[in-house]
Amino acid sequence: MPGTTEYPVQLIQPDGARVHHPEYQALVADIGPGELRQLYEDLVITRRIDTEAVALARQGQLGLWAPCQGQEAAQVGSAHALRPDDYVFGSYRESAVAYCRGVRPSALTAMWRGVTHSAGDPAAVNMANPAIVVGAQGLHATGYAYAAHLDGAEIATVAYFGDGATSQGDVAEALTFAASWSAPVVFFCQNNHWAISEPVQLQSATPIARRALGYGIPAIRVDGNDVLAVLAVTRQAVARARGGGGPSFIEAITYRMGPHTTADDPGRYRTAAETEEWARRDPILRMRLLLEAEGLLDAEFRRRVDERADEVAHLMRTETITMADPEPSELFDHVYATPHRGLDEQRADYSAYLAADPAAALVTIAPTPREEGVRS
Repeated sequence: MPGTTEYPVQLIQPDGARVHHPEYQALVADIGPGELRQLYEDLVITRRIDTEAVALARQGQLGLWAPCQGQEAAQVGSAHALRPDDYVFGSYRESAVAYCRGVRPSALTAMWRGVTHSAGDPAAVNMANPAIVVGAQGLHATGYAYAAHLDGAEIATVAYFGDGATSQGDVAEALTFAASWSAPVVFFCQNNHWAISEPVQLQSATPIARRALGYGIPAIRVDGNDVLAVLAVTRQAVARARGGGGPSFIEAITYRMGPHTTADDPGRYRTAAETEEWARRDPILRMRLLLEAEGLLDAEFRRRVDERADEVAHLMRTETITMADPEPSELFDHVYATPHRGLDEQRADYSAYLAADPAAALVTIAPTPREEGVRS
């Protein structure tokens, strides 16, 4: 895997024009009209999911949501490079990756609504539940990848994290272990330029990909708003992992258009001019312009994609707001892989406590007032 840490790989310019790059074009030579349309559809649907989830949070239906607007190409492009038997470890922002892996969108909102501790069944889609502890998933992915290697499984394991996570010790430890033991893991950093309110320039005085080179891990930078370029470099990295070549590091340069979470106000720490500049590099607009230039975006196709996106969002909203509150005793479910007497005793004690004072099981949270102008 060539170490391209200076100039990000790009196959589609912001105006939709193709970039001549023989090495990486060859990695996506099989992506024809049908595949291009599917990539566009997934980009549109995942943004619609994100928009709806933000609205749900603003309306008090979710406790929190971590938007991924602007980062869809980094997530969709990389997810399309994976096989079903590959395994994914993400943070709390990889809703587009989850959708492409087959996670039901309402499984994601269920966690943020507080009715479950998970986001579906990891075994069903080979994607772990979102990691809330920043950077912890790097260690989880490395351990899983190494264990899979010992088992003889020819798979790739991918760890997604943001630029801020690269300052966490967990990520440094994961890089060290992966390099030392040649674990088949792909470290996928979405450099969205802001770790909450801290700009990436304070995280690293050098391109983040260069950090991986210091560990002896091949690294590459890619235009994270270019879905084809992301697909190409991720295919290269996962092929290396499956073939026994060890770890790789991808820095996808993108931008978080919205807040860090719905509890954040990005207007307090970044300028409108910066956001407007990145809006011109929008990943969906870029793909739309490419499809238009190649005669693949007729009105009927756009209508079908938009209708499908609305259907997915409507179903997610309906399933979210009708979710039943869990039984208090479910607090003890899935705490241990194997039930034991101590846990049974705690469950019984808690049940007796609730029986004596049923009101203790009720937690009242005042709903967030619906913001003016927020619509589903």
